[in-house]
Amino acid sequence: MSTEERDADEPGEDLLAAEGRRGGHRRPFDTARFREVLGHFPTGVTIVTAIEGPEPVGFTCQAFASLSLDPPLVVLAPGKGSTSWPRIATVGRFCVNVLAEDQEALCRDFAVSGGDKFAGVGWRPAGNGAPLLEGVLAWVECRFVEAYDAGDHELVVGLVEEMGVEPHRRPLLYYRGGFGRFEP
Repeated sequence: MSTEERDADEPGEDLLAAEGRRGGHRRPFDTARFREVLGHFPTGVTIVTAIEGPEPVGFTCQAFASLSLDPPLVVLAPGKGSTSWPRIATVGRFCVNVLAEDQEALCRDFAVSGGDKFAGVGWRPAGNGAPLLEGVLAWVECRFVEAYDAGDHELVVGLVEEMGVEPHRRPLLYYRGGFGRFEP
């Protein structure tokens, strides 16, 4: 097996370190172009919540997706600079609240660090105790499984324990640096 084949197959291998060992010279990466191109992929917007002691905690998370049906897994990617995610990870259970089209202001409130993000926000405990926000399109209650290093983010896997949907609502979408709505 060649060094390149072995490097690509080693679990947990740091991709940047493997690239350096290969002696390859990468051209400078254009992060602005990366954002521009991937900004053309519309995504939903979520707020991930938990209860830490007596306090609710949460953050806005755009990077969320289903991962597996059997077992039922989801994946999310909080930034490494998040102050909320480490608190949620410690709790071990969380709720992913999928935002509805009229919740842009809520999304923005939870996207900032610090302050009481839950001030004036209606919510009730989900089955796992995490805040289930009023008016959301859908929610997914999870148990924390594992987190993996993913550059400037963590890739977090959650086991789905319960979920629900409000089928009359429509999603809040993020596209090309702004928010939008879905019209079927």
